[in-house]
Amino acid sequence: MGCGGSMPPRQEDLTGKRTVMCVKFGKEMVGLDEAPFDGHPLGQRIYENVSKEAWRMWVEHMKMLMNEYRLNLGTKEAQDFLLAQMEQYFFGEGAQLPPDFTPQKSKS
Repeated sequence: MGCGGSMPPRQEDLTGKRTVMCVKFGKEMVGLDEAPFDGHPLGQRIYENVSKEAWRMWVEHMKMLMNEYRLNLGTKEAQDFLLAQMEQYFFGEGAQLPPDFTPQKSKS
């Protein structure tokens, strides 16, 4: 490990896809094609540590947060809230559901 303390990006696996050690699944998986939020430190951290599958799960969770909290992503407050939730989802203690959230019952 060099002076910077961060590991270099993983090399492509045999399928030609870039892989990462996914923080959500704890195993080597296909990584994102590009960093979300280009130029933002959290975006780069996600690019280096989050698989496509974990990112897909976050997008679904984010949709629920946006709907439950009725977020207007045009406001800085909503953007900051989602960034904090994303940090917690991937690198903190995990996602928490809104206090009054009740999941929809699936149709049988």
